[in-house]
Amino acid sequence: METGSGGGARTRLPKTESAEMRWVAQGGAYEEDEIESSDDGAGAELRRQRLVRTGPRADSLDVEAQDVAGMYRHQEITLGRGIVLALQTLGVVFGDVGTSPLYTFDIMFNKYPITSKEDVLGALSLVIYTLILIPLLKYTFIVLWGNDDGEGGTFALYSLICRNARASLLPNQLRSDTRISSFQLQVPSVELERSLKIKERLETSSMLKKLLLMLVLFGTSMVIADGVVTPAISVMSAVNGLKVGISSVNEGEVVMITVAVLIVLFSLQRFGTSKVGLAVGPALFIWFCCLAGIGIYNIKTYGSAVLWAFNPMYIYYYFERNPTQAWMSLGGCVLCAAGSEAMFADLCYFSVKSVQLTFVFLVLPCLLLGYLGQAAYLMENLTDNQQVFFLSIPNQAFWPVVFIAILAAIIASRTMTTAIFSTIKQATSLGCFPRLKIIHTSRKFMGQIYIPVMNWFLLISCLAFVTAFGSINEIGNAYGIAELGVMMMTTVLVTIIMLLIWQINIIVVLCFLTLSLGLELIFFSSVLSSVADGSWVLLVFAAVLYLIMYIWNYGTKLKYETEVKQKLSMDLLMELGCNLGTVRAPGIGLLYNELVRGVPAIFGQFLATLPAIHSMIIFVCIKWVPVPVVPQNERFLFRRVCPKSYHMFRCIARYGYKDVRKENDNKAFEQLLVESLEKFIRREAQERSLESDQYDVTDSEEEVASASSRVFVGPNGSIYSAGVPLPADLAGTENPTIGSSMSFDGSLDEAIDGMGSLDNELSFINRARESGVVYLLGHGDIRARKDSFFVKKLVINYFYAFLRRNCRRGIATLGIQEAQMMRVAMQYMV
Repeated sequence: METGSGGGARTRLPKTESAEMRWVAQGGAYEEDEIESSDDGAGAELRRQRLVRTGPRADSLDVEAQDVAGMYRHQEITLGRGIVLALQTLGVVFGDVGTSPLYTFDIMFNKYPITSKEDVLGALSLVIYTLILIPLLKYTFIVLWGNDDGEGGTFALYSLICRNARASLLPNQLRSDTRISSFQLQVPSVELERSLKIKERLETSSMLKKLLLMLVLFGTSMVIADGVVTPAISVMSAVNGLKVGISSVNEGEVVMITVAVLIVLFSLQRFGTSKVGLAVGPALFIWFCCLAGIGIYNIKTYGSAVLWAFNPMYIYYYFERNPTQAWMSLGGCVLCAAGSEAMFADLCYFSVKSVQLTFVFLVLPCLLLGYLGQAAYLMENLTDNQQVFFLSIPNQAFWPVVFIAILAAIIASRTMTTAIFSTIKQATSLGCFPRLKIIHTSRKFMGQIYIPVMNWFLLISCLAFVTAFGSINEIGNAYGIAELGVMMMTTVLVTIIMLLIWQINIIVVLCFLTLSLGLELIFFSSVLSSVADGSWVLLVFAAVLYLIMYIWNYGTKLKYETEVKQKLSMDLLMELGCNLGTVRAPGIGLLYNELVRGVPAIFGQFLATLPAIHSMIIFVCIKWVPVPVVPQNERFLFRRVCPKSYHMFRCIARYGYKDVRKENDNKAFEQLLVESLEKFIRREAQERSLESDQYDVTDSEEEVASASSRVFVGPNGSIYSAGVPLPADLAGTENPTIGSSMSFDGSLDEAIDGMGSLDNELSFINRARESGVVYLLGHGDIRARKDSFFVKKLVINYFYAFLRRNCRRGIATLGIQEAQMMRVAMQYMV
């Protein structure tokens, strides 16, 4: 999974060394999956006779695949760079929360008129302490520290929990993952029994895992729904200022102008966060200055009595006088904290401290002054309870402020959109969202991305909301539901992290949970009362998104589990022999697959379908690593699959997010791949020579008399035997044995004799390449079994199949000529 650039310092792993020793069969090291086996004494004795101890080496390609020169390079932040970063932080992170003064008081006093100055003070006191409790205390000082190596958002919290407690439903977590530098975060201490019990319950209870996933998916669906409502209410509330300055402007014209602004907004999204963030950062700085300036002007003009609102007793007096009105106004009050979740989700673009300092010393003071100024105006103009912000602007500064307000609303919309892009990226990495095309817009910051399909989907949905509701009051009710849904899910996840990872005192955790969740439930009860007014549309929208993510995760989990179960075992390959039970035709076959380890089942389909297989097989896995560019000499990583005589290798082709794969330049790709393979073979020969000198190992490789009499140990330390009978669907009419078919360059004995020589193996590779390179492409699909329930058939055969057909393939289109391509389809029954 890609990681953000704003995390703490990382420890880089050595490229070729590990703390563990490697044991291999005398015939050479080869790759295989981790399996569970129980061995008897005879098997242990056989292993002691046949195993050779080698020097230290990293066990997993996953570790090496993440190790690229310059990956963890940190830039020194100069004064000029700090100013630029601060402006970008304003433009990207705080746009949403910064525009809340445009509509908060309007929605609070929408259903009930203001009857006294004390009502204004009570509502203002509610706003002040909501800002202090939610954006400041909860998010700025607590939630931001729950980032996953610089990544923020709901899925970042989920990823952090899954990493420390193995709570993911997708069984793709390996022990080797824990050796990745970015993986090693704080884990539960042995001394804290509470943390260990929570960890054990999460790991052993499938019900808790499912519940946790459902909460995360619900929160994510609310985040996306929030991203639809935020542009609508922000832009429309800003455009409403035209009605104050020009009396002839009506509601319909406001909607048309809002639609036009939204189209321009989403069209500019593709230019990236760093470019647009730097451009709009100064504009948002001016906006915050306007908030503070107008607030100070109104306090001086209408009196400083509003400062009494810092006394929380005015909240009590407000509810005592008008309990129903005060309770209904909570739905609008929570909107002053809108953008808090976006502030956390956009954390991948910047560091925690930069966000904290900017909010505490600039954003929060300006917001408080802005609300104080509006309240001061309202106390002297009790009937002007709509478009409060624009009515409180001094006449001389009205039009410049309206222009800045519209610009700030556009920035606020971008803030939530970039947060959604980050969330979708994280969800895709965890198998909870269909794969979409992701474009990285910055060479310096890997977290700055753009998702075209999601961008246009949000635009269409946003336009539908604007035209359907047509008023910020109805949109505001829906906005509150989306915001609170995300906030409550974040509270639950952060509480789990406090108990499991941070290991904070239980009293502190209970105080956080009670205060945060209790406050959010009170707000939520208020906004739910307006569901019948049209907010139900947002709930239906979020439910559809939830179903899409759940179905994708469910289908992905079933497909992955089936592929793992049906991978070709080493026993089968050893039984087939070095010719794989068929004719080894001249050439190199590049089999593209998504498995980093093991032989995919689709390879068995190729063996059963094709009359011959290539003399050299390379399993190619395209892996995108979180660096801008991977140097060409570091592009490929190789590992043997089976002994040398099989001529089978695994290759991981690493690409940075700014690398451009030239679709019509396959010759250069093949040339680089073969050259890298030759370097790997030379290095392997040198290492074997050094190991032979170090351990005085002179025994030659023993010939295999029977396929069931040999035991191998892979690089990960797992034990394999070759005693499993060959399946009938691959065996053909005869049981293939070693030497049952001829290799293309002569007799089998001659080929085996030549494998002991480095020159012969390099010559073998060159002859295979001269014969041609063919791309073996397999497409695996899943179908529900006939005896499955109707709902499962409907979900897998129709809904999940539709999503797979319309999402981005795991391996991008290669642009290969048809003459060089072989395709095989395979269907898994689940």
